[in-house]
Amino acid sequence: MITLMFWNLGRQHLTESLQRLVVLHEVDLLVLAECGIGVSEMLGILNASAEADFYFNDGDCDRIAIYSRFPPDFMRPVIESARYTIRRLRLPGQIEVLLAAVHFPSKLFMSDDSLQLECVELAKEIQAVENEVGHARTVLVGDFNMNPFETGVAAAGGLHAVMAKSIAAQGARKVQERSYPFFYNPMWGHFGDASKGPPGTYYYQRAEHKVFFWNMFDQVLIRPDLLDRFDNDISVS
Repeated sequence: MITLMFWNLGRQHLTESLQRLVVLHEVDLLVLAECGIGVSEMLGILNASAEADFYFNDGDCDRIAIYSRFPPDFMRPVIESARYTIRRLRLPGQIEVLLAAVHFPSKLFMSDDSLQLECVELAKEIQAVENEVGHARTVLVGDFNMNPFETGVAAAGGLHAVMAKSIAAQGARKVQERSYPFFYNPMWGHFGDASKGPPGTYYYQRAEHKVFFWNMFDQVLIRPDLLDRFDNDISVS
């Protein structure tokens, strides 16, 4: 089983916290957004312990940095843009998996409508790659700058990510005779009052009538074909 960790560092030099979390959770695959730590320094941090053996998995998406315990040849980009990267993870003796990582613009700089349409375009790109490689074993991770219930994340024409594994397990649903594949979004279940830590990843309060307070902008979405390999009992802290 591969342990994946995502963190938007916000350009902060959080090296001690990063190293502690990687060791604590025995992380195999580390995906970072807004990482201002250089590759050499990061590899020194990740490989500080004797048993560590991390590599930098380079690509053309500057907003996403990926480090893993797998040599770069095992995880090559298929398609990339300024905001996302989609890669084939092919480990010896393991099934192939598609890893997609994204960092969408902040709501400070892009409207909700535009973010929704970005989700539509990303969903098309992911499905195109799935058709190209011949499977839909996809994990999508990143900073969406949208909550799980927002249209771009939840709508059929968007990422179509649902909160219930039983619904996602149906594979897809039709709307107006068009079929749309599901993603499963475990963020609904893992974050809330049941969480040992904050009930979201971003707190924001405004003096207006509709305020969500804790938001869940950083998310991990999983295609139904990987549900039997996802450990849904992992606690969040």
